[in-house]
Amino acid sequence: MISDIKKTADDKMKKSVEALKTDFAKVRTGRAHTGMLDHIKVDYYGNPTPIGQVANLTIVDAHTVGVTPWEKKMAAVIEKAIRDSDLGLNPSSMGDIVRVPMPPLTEERRRELVKVVRGEAENSKVAVRNIRRDAIAHLKDLLKNHEIGEDDERRAQDDIQKLTDKHIAEIDKVLADKEKDLMAV
Repeated sequence: MISDIKKTADDKMKKSVEALKTDFAKVRTGRAHTGMLDHIKVDYYGNPTPIGQVANLTIVDAHTVGVTPWEKKMAAVIEKAIRDSDLGLNPSSMGDIVRVPMPPLTEERRRELVKVVRGEAENSKVAVRNIRRDAIAHLKDLLKNHEIGEDDERRAQDDIQKLTDKHIAEIDKVLADKEKDLMAV
């Protein structure tokens, strides 16, 4: 029973950290990576379809993503979808390949992005702490219903706190890596 609570809390905390990593992957640094285009949808025969399902995404060089549509006529549609997205990118077609250059970030924009990622990291920490709170409340209910002893409850609380500390340290590490990545010129 206690092990189930700890396992559930650990799984939820891991998911919070993974969600943060996924969010960080969408924050643009000066370098190109294909994950930036994942949320863009193109009109594929009347259906909004993720760009990765209608084209092959590759890294041409450190500052350029190459998009090769599986159907030649999709190149213009993909180019328009990328241009209309909220990323501020200006793609260009070269034959049947759409090249998406990543413009360099200004110092001011880098600082704004650091603030954004710090806010996202703080939200993840809050989520982890809420998971801890829920797990401890569940333990207290078990104690109140005399399903576990006080010693077991105290040990379980300590274990959950250790899990929380571990995941918050991981969030801090991911944040530090992303800040370093953003501020690198």
